[in-house]
Amino acid sequence: MMTQPLPPLSLTVAVERFPIAGGFTISRGRKTEAVVVTATVSDGAYSGRGESVPYARYGETVEDVAAHIEAQTPLLASGASRSAIADAMKPGAARNALDCALWDFEAKSAGKRAWDIAGLPPPKPVETCYTISLGTPEEMESAATEASHRSTLKIKLGGDGDVERIRAVRRGAPLARLVADANEAWTEGNLAENVEACADSGVELIEQPLPAGNDSALATLASRVPFCADESAHTAESLAGLAGRYQAVNIKLDKTGGLTEAIAMSRAARELGLDIMVGCMVGTSLAMAPATLLTPFARWVDLDGPLLLSQDRPDGLDYTSGLVHPPEPRLWG
Repeated sequence: MMTQPLPPLSLTVAVERFPIAGGFTISRGRKTEAVVVTATVSDGAYSGRGESVPYARYGETVEDVAAHIEAQTPLLASGASRSAIADAMKPGAARNALDCALWDFEAKSAGKRAWDIAGLPPPKPVETCYTISLGTPEEMESAATEASHRSTLKIKLGGDGDVERIRAVRRGAPLARLVADANEAWTEGNLAENVEACADSGVELIEQPLPAGNDSALATLASRVPFCADESAHTAESLAGLAGRYQAVNIKLDKTGGLTEAIAMSRAARELGLDIMVGCMVGTSLAMAPATLLTPFARWVDLDGPLLLSQDRPDGLDYTSGLVHPPEPRLWG
């Protein structure tokens, strides 16, 4: 989709660090802070911001992401359109930060909300998952008990011992909706047993059980729980290859490379009959805000990044009673 040329814009790139409350562990390791890259564009009168989270799983470093954004300075100064700038960048965290900053700038300079510019329905407060970090069954049961007042929990799993972890979380939160996320940690050897444990505990979705590129076994397993592609799906073009293995897709702006491609991916997923999860990396409300535009189309919303931090940005999203609310203009869009 072509967009209109923008005025010449200046660019500022910043690396920011936000401590995680108590740490965050998945199958690939543990982190104690969210390191984010923020892009700010300005014409001198209006400014727009976007945030991204570089992810080592996809070969990204903070330094490379910041440099990739900064390399677009001449294009921004020339008054190029948002679509032209997106075409000059590859999908990933760098394009996400800049694309979302441009959406924010367009909204603020036009005095409109970003969803109106995109032709999307206004987002409403929606239920979001709350993540239970990977740990021992006892640790995860305790964390689930503490979070049992929340309506939906997302369980991080890690392979060996996951049957006990799943059962422990269900004991800790007997009434919660459950989503399981293996982050590619399962094998063909333990797949069936883990899937059955999920089904028996009432888990309603299993996210990326097998490694991307080595997940053909999903097509032949008779599972009572649908599978959701995360690492196996990045952009709209990747969706056709999911047929027969996945019934849902996790759309994350840091994978698509921004809101522009995420909107296209959402449309393509619906055309293919895939259910949608709107997901996130661990970041601040500035990273979550653009993703709220996709929530009207999502069956599952996983935008809990700020809830995992010791402190969010000023003017952060409103999280009340398990719901995430749309952003106020002073935050984004």
